[in-house]
Amino acid sequence: MNKILLFLLLSFSVCAQNRFEREIVAYEKQDSIALPAKGMKLFLGSSSFRLWKSFDADTKGMNAFNRGFGGSTLKDALYYFDRMVVRYQPSWVFMYEGDNDLAMGQSPEEIASQFEEFSARLAKQVPGAKLVFVSARPSIAREAMKAKQQDLNQRIAAIVAKKKGHYVIDMHSPFYNADGSLMQDIFVADKLHLNEKGYVIFAKQIQNFIQQHAK
Repeated sequence: MNKILLFLLLSFSVCAQNRFEREIVAYEKQDSIALPAKGMKLFLGSSSFRLWKSFDADTKGMNAFNRGFGGSTLKDALYYFDRMVVRYQPSWVFMYEGDNDLAMGQSPEEIASQFEEFSARLAKQVPGAKLVFVSARPSIAREAMKAKQQDLNQRIAAIVAKKKGHYVIDMHSPFYNADGSLMQDIFVADKLHLNEKGYVIFAKQIQNFIQQHAK
């Protein structure tokens, strides 16, 4: 009985450590058929990237590919850094992490520190790659987190301002009306993820950035 219990505990531990393993392996199988060329723009992040159905159309001609894995955090991006960043040797990394991290109880300070770790590893293992932080966006479901999202975004902006080849895309303010209220018709039923109208705004912010900085 003890051996069975130990096996179950070890199995649970492995699954907990590698909760996105199936998604990562699926990407690796996809890569075994057609590996993205070196020097492309890598989009790495959580469900805001993974659920971006119009990604290919919205980034056409921009030499970009999407490796979002839903529900991920910056810790997960660090955990899979070699397999999801280094192997591609991208020229740009567009990151959307931080929102889930806050929802899971991490502080803006902790997440900002992890961002600096990601930045340092990128500089060492993918020399010359530029890093773009797509700031934490608002949602109805997480409206109570607005202050923490803004805190995180400001901390990352302060870090980025001191580093060459680092940028921030404001993905927070575009989702508010002129009167300061959060748009209500840009989310799917869970009030967290974006619908097609929301993705028009999301994509436009990124398209404008690439046109200005990363052609």
